[in-house]
Amino acid sequence: MAGTPQYIRNLNENLILDALIANGMLSRADISRQTGLSKPTVSSAVEHLIARNLVLETGRAGNAQGRKATLIRFNELAYYICGVDIGATRIRIALSNLNGEILDYQTYPMSIQQSELGQGEQLLQTVRKHMDELLQHNHLNWNEIQCIGFGIPGVVLPGSGEISRIVDPLAGQEQALSLESLSAAFPCEVILDNDVNLAALGEYRDGAASDSELFVFISLGVGTGAGIMVNGQLLRGMRGLTGEVAEMMQEGRRLEDVLSAGGLINMAANLLDEAQLQHNDPRIIELRSQLTPENLFKAARLGNSYAMEVIKKYCRMLALALRNISVFLAPHLIVLGGGIGGNGDVLLPYLKEMINEQFPVQPELICSKLGERAVVTGAVHIALQQTMLKLQQETDE
Repeated sequence: MAGTPQYIRNLNENLILDALIANGMLSRADISRQTGLSKPTVSSAVEHLIARNLVLETGRAGNAQGRKATLIRFNELAYYICGVDIGATRIRIALSNLNGEILDYQTYPMSIQQSELGQGEQLLQTVRKHMDELLQHNHLNWNEIQCIGFGIPGVVLPGSGEISRIVDPLAGQEQALSLESLSAAFPCEVILDNDVNLAALGEYRDGAASDSELFVFISLGVGTGAGIMVNGQLLRGMRGLTGEVAEMMQEGRRLEDVLSAGGLINMAANLLDEAQLQHNDPRIIELRSQLTPENLFKAARLGNSYAMEVIKKYCRMLALALRNISVFLAPHLIVLGGGIGGNGDVLLPYLKEMINEQFPVQPELICSKLGERAVVTGAVHIALQQTMLKLQQETDE
């Protein structure tokens, strides 16, 4: 309760933690000056923080005269947090300290067969196995993990953590990946959010959109989605549906059916089949026989004119969607990410030309700085935020 000795002690300790995190190593006298707390109050609070392992004494200050003061610093290794990105094709896991620094990062193929995916327990066991291995590799136990942030390619209902929709390759996993199921499967606090929202947060904190006032993160891959941030806050909307650009319509089709990896491959197949009827060119046959997004972009980089025509048409459709988003939101910045969106060297020259010629509102357009780590970076940040809140509210009870 506000005003109680426990509340006041927590408040004082939080002021000290904030000062140490912001300034690094400080003496007790420095902490007193920084926080305005009396020296006896600082000494008492620091001793309690040392007992909680949240701060450490480390070395001596370089005083010119008198006894050298002992320095105090925040113990970023008191606890750890994790970020997990459960995607349609890969599982990515990051381990972080309390400063948000990623200490280990691992990526695993989604090796579960489609027939096995129907059994949610199999997916949860696989993620838990990878987590156990990561902790063992870093000589950590579960009691040192405070929180895990999970990102999934689906709509997460705010509050309940239920999943209202998910990308097709993970269809049927809504219950298994719900906040309730994840919380039961892992022995620490769990937070769940949409993967594109977390990617947007990651780019804002540590990536291409650092401190941008209004920006949109567009993910183009197995699915299609957007994360929108205004003044450092994610927009969520009714039932968490803000940014579900997959449901926008373009030429009578869902945008995801047009711009996703499947949409790109279907479009490429149709264009290459038409080209094959007109030109007996072995480059068409070779590209058509090994048609994947990766091979398509590789061929475009090597100057394959047929691959370049496919990419140009794809960019025209993407530009139309970006134009509508830009006119409606007028963002300062649009960041492209995901398996397709990350190919900025191929996409951006075409898209920027279209923006300059066709957009009444012309945001800056760039590609993700974090790449495949964008989601886990955002997941680490939400887990870190929750952990620090919990530590600041912790009592001796």
